[in-house]
Amino acid sequence: MKIGILGAGRLGICFALLLEKAGYEIIASDIREDYVAILRAGLIKTTEPQVSNLLSKSKNITFVTDNFDVIKECDLIYTFVATPSLPDGSYDISCIRQIIKDFKGCDVEGKSLVIGCTTNPGDCDDFQNHLKPYGVDVYYNPEFIAQGSIIKDLEHADMVLVGGSGKHIQDIEKIYDNIQIETPNVYVMSRKAAELVKLAVNCYLTTKISYANMIGQVMHKSGMGEEIDNVLDAIGSDSRVGHKYLGYGFGFGGPCLPRDNRAFAACAKKLGLEYNLGHVTDSFNEEHSKFLLDYYVNNNPMGLPYAIGSIAYKRETDILTESQQYKLCLGLLDLGYKVYVVDNIVEHQCDSRINWSVPEEKVIWIDL
Repeated sequence: MKIGILGAGRLGICFALLLEKAGYEIIASDIREDYVAILRAGLIKTTEPQVSNLLSKSKNITFVTDNFDVIKECDLIYTFVATPSLPDGSYDISCIRQIIKDFKGCDVEGKSLVIGCTTNPGDCDDFQNHLKPYGVDVYYNPEFIAQGSIIKDLEHADMVLVGGSGKHIQDIEKIYDNIQIETPNVYVMSRKAAELVKLAVNCYLTTKISYANMIGQVMHKSGMGEEIDNVLDAIGSDSRVGHKYLGYGFGFGGPCLPRDNRAFAACAKKLGLEYNLGHVTDSFNEEHSKFLLDYYVNNNPMGLPYAIGSIAYKRETDILTESQQYKLCLGLLDLGYKVYVVDNIVEHQCDSRINWSVPEEKVIWIDL
């Protein structure tokens, strides 16, 4: 089966490369002509593990700049286009709406569109309503991945989530049988329910992160900061809680968790639920960044410089989006402190006041 990919960005290219590795022929489009030229040459500048190696060996992916080439050639078509956040926290789906228009401009009877980017609950039903007269089935099939481990996360997903039904449902399930290392746990449900699951999972993770940081704050305020890890380990040993995401440190950041958290809050608010966890954890996350700044300043009576290993939202990535590490760094700089950052992978994006070197003077290391 020839599979189409609309949007070959960070996630789209990883998904395409894994599909090719599993034996599929792929046609992938992206509107950035210079980026497509780089992909065609088998080259890519990325910090994402395995991507450069897989791309250099790629032989069965055709890269194009026109969505129509993908839609005409393939029956099963995934899209990973951008859905940026709106001021109220919900997702801007205008890029997907453009893809819907592209479908209407082709002979698409019997084809399926699989939405892999995050949407608001109800959006995919709307897309299906638009494409049903054209004989197209719409599915919602988001990926649960993190930047810096996309390939690994796709191969070892805890869950495969599919919303919708139609002629290609078994083909979609088969794809994950082929790309995952372990047998996937597949959950099939309505499109709207699947959209809610995607947001709800990440909202729960932000709640768990915030809970762990709340415990840490209480421990620090009680003079027991040195026992935080042991206390959280004990709490996480209860099988009803678990250890994943239960560590004290920086708040949640990056391009996924904060946005999904706010989107879940926006969805709940539209339903009349004003007091919901999405708003609470987002507010706590903001306050926790202030707590950490105060903590490090109050524990530095000599006014020593600070040093931190990485200020990307996640180590070994080049992403500063909502990075709590970078936020702390900027807060210290604004207070007049000297700050060293050892990992210079994001240097070109950062404040010029940062010192990009291993410190040669006495410093306070920030290690959370």
